[in-house]
Amino acid sequence: MFDRKRIDVYEQGGEKLRRAYEGCSQAELQWIPSDGSWTLQKIAIHMMDSDLIGGDRIKRIASMPIPLLVGFDETAFANLPGSELLSPEDAIDLFCRNRRMVATLLRHLPDEAFERFGIHTEGGKVTLAEMLENYIHHLEHHLVFVAKKRKQFAAQTA
Repeated sequence: MFDRKRIDVYEQGGEKLRRAYEGCSQAELQWIPSDGSWTLQKIAIHMMDSDLIGGDRIKRIASMPIPLLVGFDETAFANLPGSELLSPEDAIDLFCRNRRMVATLLRHLPDEAFERFGIHTEGGKVTLAEMLENYIHHLEHHLVFVAKKRKQFAAQTA
């Protein structure tokens, strides 16, 4: 049986992301770690991109018979011309709003809807419950990177 409290965890992820970025300066957002990994700005934009796609996937599984869920190249998205000009604050705001809206829809689905599934082009069969868990974990995965990069930046500029 699906644990409906997971919808709350999913929705609360928006505020977790917002809190993770509280107090970031422009210098911190644009700082490039010595390992060449993504800036905090790029991570915020990636989280928005991924979650908008996730919301679409969730709605497809909830509303369509065995939908095809197409993978995407996160690096290609991150390297689109002009992406460095996108506002991380706007991205985080959109992430929060998207999570609230998708959570509203999820709360109105019957429990058996979480057994519905789609076919992901890279991962195969995925149920609605699994897709929800994937996006909960995706955020947690990136929050670790955000915290690490903020500590690294603070240590380097101290």
